[in-house]
Amino acid sequence: MASNYKLERAAREERGRVRSYQARRAVHEHQKKRRVRDNVIAGAGLLVVLTLIVIAQVFYFDGGPGTPAPTAAESPTPTAPGTPAAGENRGDVPASTLAEGRTWTGSLTLNEVNLGIELDGALAPQAVSSTISLAQSGFYTGVTCHRLTTGGFFVLQCGDPDAEKTGADATHGPGYSYGPVENAPADDIYPAGTLAMARQGGNGYSMGSQFFVVYDDTTIPSDAGGGYTVLGHVTSGLDELKAQITDAGTADGAGDGAPKVPTTITGITVQ
Repeated sequence: MASNYKLERAAREERGRVRSYQARRAVHEHQKKRRVRDNVIAGAGLLVVLTLIVIAQVFYFDGGPGTPAPTAAESPTPTAPGTPAAGENRGDVPASTLAEGRTWTGSLTLNEVNLGIELDGALAPQAVSSTISLAQSGFYTGVTCHRLTTGGFFVLQCGDPDAEKTGADATHGPGYSYGPVENAPADDIYPAGTLAMARQGGNGYSMGSQFFVVYDDTTIPSDAGGGYTVLGHVTSGLDELKAQITDAGTADGAGDGAPKVPTTITGITVQ
């Protein structure tokens, strides 16, 4: 009897160990399946989030309602307003022969800063002829320098007679526009002291009266209209221009805007 009792006890203990093992194995398998399920759910959730992010980015940057409308102030290029037709002059453009194919010397006074200048009538005959005509007619006197760019792009833009106006009554130029681009640097580098014509982006026939003074070396990428017509260069006074006007930055502290120091063309002579 004692022997049978021991055998039965051993059998019960063995059955208990088997049931315990099976229970532990069942728990382990359940946990394993749960981890797999959780990983699948987490992966699917991450995929959904990434997909939504990509869709949002495409929608924002590819013409969606979040895309800001471009303005002249946001553009790094020296732009001039107006809508002349690309590829043709408009209005009564001065004859390019006025430049006489020679170098013109003179001065450009901004506030009380006197800049010595040279204009290259041989390399930019149309632009120099227009500038000579406007200067001699008194067009530029009292016109402001309405735009200053800083922070890697260094130009002071002047010559817009209606810089403060908007709408149909604002000409933003001399009543004519011309092209094509002349004497633009092949490497898109405009050294400090460069005098060049502003124009609309992509339109080489949109030059008028607006020009810019490069006060520190600047790279301006070419576009569909070409580069920017280089009129000539500043021969003296650039350090004073920087000290009295451009070093002060813009009125609102942004990298592109109206100069903090209000700037006006108080005189321009060429001969």
